[in-house]
Amino acid sequence: MKKGQVYEGTIEKVEFPNKGLVWIAEEERYVTVKNGIPGQKIRFVVNKFKRGNAEGRLLEVMEKSPLEKRDPVCSIFPACGGCMYQTMPYEEQLKMKAQQIKEIIDSAVKTEYEFEGIQASPKEFEYRNKMEFSFGDEYKDGPLSLGLHKKGSTYDVLTAGDCRLVHPDMNRILLCVLEYFKEKGAGYYKKMQHEGYLRHLLLRRGDTTGEILVNLVTTTQEEYDLQPLVDKLLALELEGRIVGILHILNDSLSDVVQSDETRILYGQDYFYEQIMGMEFKITPFSFFQPNSRGAEVLYNTVREYIGDIKDMTVFDLFSGTGTIAQVLAPVAKQVIGVEIVEEAVEAARENAKRNGLDNCRFIAGDVFKVLDEIEEKPDVIVLDPPRDGIHPKALPKILDYQVDKIVYISCKVTSLARDLEMMQGRGYEVVKCVGVDQFCETVHVETVALLTRK
Repeated sequence: MKKGQVYEGTIEKVEFPNKGLVWIAEEERYVTVKNGIPGQKIRFVVNKFKRGNAEGRLLEVMEKSPLEKRDPVCSIFPACGGCMYQTMPYEEQLKMKAQQIKEIIDSAVKTEYEFEGIQASPKEFEYRNKMEFSFGDEYKDGPLSLGLHKKGSTYDVLTAGDCRLVHPDMNRILLCVLEYFKEKGAGYYKKMQHEGYLRHLLLRRGDTTGEILVNLVTTTQEEYDLQPLVDKLLALELEGRIVGILHILNDSLSDVVQSDETRILYGQDYFYEQIMGMEFKITPFSFFQPNSRGAEVLYNTVREYIGDIKDMTVFDLFSGTGTIAQVLAPVAKQVIGVEIVEEAVEAARENAKRNGLDNCRFIAGDVFKVLDEIEEKPDVIVLDPPRDGIHPKALPKILDYQVDKIVYISCKVTSLARDLEMMQGRGYEVVKCVGVDQFCETVHVETVALLTRK
């Protein structure tokens, strides 16, 4: 088997996150091909070898999978990289994700544990309260586009004017912004040349409140009068309402949404969302679960796994805007949250105050360093780290507390599996584990694990 060779085959199964396995009989080996659905007959080209394993790039789907029982729900599927599984009924998506989680945890756990399957998101569509859209062109030197990257492409951007992952309000705003800049003849920021103006459109919308924050991200390389755009946005007929329009200036070379300077063009730089009867103030960059209704399922699961914490001190590490801490505070003695993003910590403190909680404390800083400074000792620890899991230097420190119970929430199950190795080596065992689907139609899924000290 050589690079550049083209083969045909059927995807036998898809491993987490979206690695399709295709058996090539004449070569007597499997090839991993991303972006497919189990049961599809595909044509692909071998494009690399990694640690002896062959990887291929999907060229075309020759026959649909028997699992594809419904039509696409938007105009840019399957080319768009935002969704993967929208032609599969939701039950089938859940089955596949549950199997992926179980296989990974099974291989990492050394003792008997209970796998509790997967919990569905209350909303299958229009569930995202946050979306980062990119400016670009659909093909080289094509007209301006605003939306999501094409599958497998870092350059081509497809206009997502009817995206079903978000509320229709967001689609209306996207099309209004795109139209405005097309009329002005504005160009997008080209990553390789570091030239251009338009970078991203970051939209956030409260599922319960309908409050919308519009964030336009550009470079400082050009100047436009944005007041007419503000007027156009405010004139849109929306179900919710725009509470803030921000112009975020970002001249960094890397392709990340960040702010060198933020200008408020209209209203305020935050919005409110409600979860489990509590209200949370969310700013443009503060972390908040992207699926509000799914987050309630997740937090109820965490509460159930953590059990009775009356008279106990809980550490909520990687606490974001403090949602978990505040969900647990009413039933705990005290909760201490640690989070590296200053803006999120500010919001967490304000949220706790707004929700009348005086037994929550939030500390800004790196978990690895902050743990040396906290005098209190935890009785229980909740971990909700970023996608890559816990830094190998921070994990031993966390385990040194030797608490009886740890609840680990992971948005990347392979990172959880890696961290479980050290945790089990240090005397913890996995009691039970469950998937919580927050990201319908996509390859992502949350996993919650309960560990107790032997």
